[in-house]
Amino acid sequence: MDQPKLERLLRLMMLLTGNRTYDIDQLAERLQMSRRTIYRYIDTFREAGFVVKRSGSCIRLDKESPHFREISQLVHFTEEEAYILGRAIESIDDTNLLKQNLKRKLCSVYDNKTLADTVVRGKNAPNIRALIEAIEARQQVILCGYRSAHSGAVRDRCVEPFAFTTNYVEVWCYDPEEGRCKLFKTARIGRVTRLNTPWAYADKHHEGFIDLFRMHGERRYHIRLVLGLRACNLLTEEYPLAERELKPYGTGHWLLDTDVAGLAGVGRFVVGLLDDIQIIDSPELTNYLHHYFDRYAHLSMEACNNQ
Repeated sequence: MDQPKLERLLRLMMLLTGNRTYDIDQLAERLQMSRRTIYRYIDTFREAGFVVKRSGSCIRLDKESPHFREISQLVHFTEEEAYILGRAIESIDDTNLLKQNLKRKLCSVYDNKTLADTVVRGKNAPNIRALIEAIEARQQVILCGYRSAHSGAVRDRCVEPFAFTTNYVEVWCYDPEEGRCKLFKTARIGRVTRLNTPWAYADKHHEGFIDLFRMHGERRYHIRLVLGLRACNLLTEEYPLAERELKPYGTGHWLLDTDVAGLAGVGRFVVGLLDDIQIIDSPELTNYLHHYFDRYAHLSMEACNNQ
């Protein structure tokens, strides 16, 4: 088997054995393959002795399939290996950007409770472990005492968790009360209570759009920024995913041409580097910054008048 095909098969296997489920269209989109190719590769798994299961329109490889344990041991770390690796990463100085990059890469391929403990520490660790277990068991949970940033209310939320963002900072859940998928910040959860109730809305589980500034939302705003060297370096250091969106733009400048889910994240970045960033063809961002500066000037004048 040629190397590119083997790589595609392994990528498909990771998706079919992960914590969340996908239908054929989602698999084709994520892997940039045709539906026909996806079906052909799934037939290859069947011929190799794997058990392919369906849940509605979603497809998974059954973990009870022959040889699954041997393959999973090759792909994943043992508990001891994860612990040693976690200790090694934690020994790196916090100012070293490689430390966070290593954590991000590990979290992107390995949702194990042991690894979660190396990334999430303190009182939040038990909640993360409970959420991982609920996702693996496909169970609903109660986010007890969840502190909402928008309403300021503290109350219990019954949800279906199905995926995490980088470093377990947020968890994607389907919220039956609102009838949509939402992100909940794990740090705002008082306690996680697992229920014996299985998922009832698996077909509605989907991860929404998260931009390179780690903002999420249903709407997308297109932005184009010309960055100088300082702004470019700071952007890629703080937001590593930005590197793939940057293109050279003349001498000593780079063009960031991308979609964002909200204007607050990119707005904060631009405000801190006004002398090294030029906004082009981005009317919504321009209007947002005009309102931002007007509001800041108004608050400053009020503060001066109250002195």
